[in-house]
Amino acid sequence: MPTIVDYVFNPVSPWAYLGHDRFAALLRETGAQVRVRPVDYGVIFPASGGLPLPKRAPQRQAYRLVELARWSAFLGIPMHVQPKHFPVDATRASRLITAAECDLGDAAALDLAGRLGRAVWAEQRDIADTATLAAILDEAGLPAALLARADSDEIGARYARHTQEALAAGVFGAPTYVIDGELFWGQDRLDFVARKLRGG
Repeated sequence: MPTIVDYVFNPVSPWAYLGHDRFAALLRETGAQVRVRPVDYGVIFPASGGLPLPKRAPQRQAYRLVELARWSAFLGIPMHVQPKHFPVDATRASRLITAAECDLGDAAALDLAGRLGRAVWAEQRDIADTATLAAILDEAGLPAALLARADSDEIGARYARHTQEALAAGVFGAPTYVIDGELFWGQDRLDFVARKLRGG
């Protein structure tokens, strides 16, 4: 039976963006299954002692930019470390991914998550904008009706439930990969995820 990975993240997380392609490749290599779980870090941070970026100390904010530039260069992944549309409200984008997961499956949701991250960090697009979201759906070959679906009460409840499940699992940061109850926080832990999936 394939191993299942819960992929807990926020589509505007730069670290989720930097890790996305490597994570997707690892899933293909190992045959592991993924459950795509965008969650509300506005709920998770206060419950876990985290702070949103604007409330962090200046030293931490400055070092974050250094690290993003380092990782972007190291991985060869294009990135604007201070993109035009950031911070941005990711609620609707997260619900759109949730709608894709619910109606079309995790593969479609994972692909959409990657596109949304790239839109923010490489393409400097506003993923809170309806027209931008509609364009990204079209580029992904996904139905435009997902936008209305994302706004439904059912998807809102599903998104909230996934957030509460992440809290219960001990999640506090993004991205987090959860395998058999074991948490791996951050794209810089993907080597450990690989070892776990390969049976090491």
